Amino acid sequence: MRLIRLVNNRLLFPQNQPQYYCYRNKIRTPSGGIISEPSRIPFGVLRVIFTVASGLLIGAAISKNIANFLEENDLFVPSDDDDDDD
Repeated sequence: MRLIRLVNNRLLFPQNQPQYYCYRNKIRTPSGGIISEPSRIPFGVLRVIFTVASGLLIGAAISKNIANFLEENDLFVPSDDDDDDD
């Protein structure tokens, strides 16, 4: 009987409730307050467009140089038979 009472008191109805802490430390302060909104980067969309466009142009230039290198050294020569669509 005493064992049942001990199990009920300890497991089913604990006296010390666990304290819940906020683990979202990127949006909250240690005391629980919400941090203010971060500053916005000006011209964000234009920077993305510029980065993508420059990456495409640089990638195209590199691939063109590599294709020329492969063709000059006879490592890969495209055949004229592949262009027949007739």
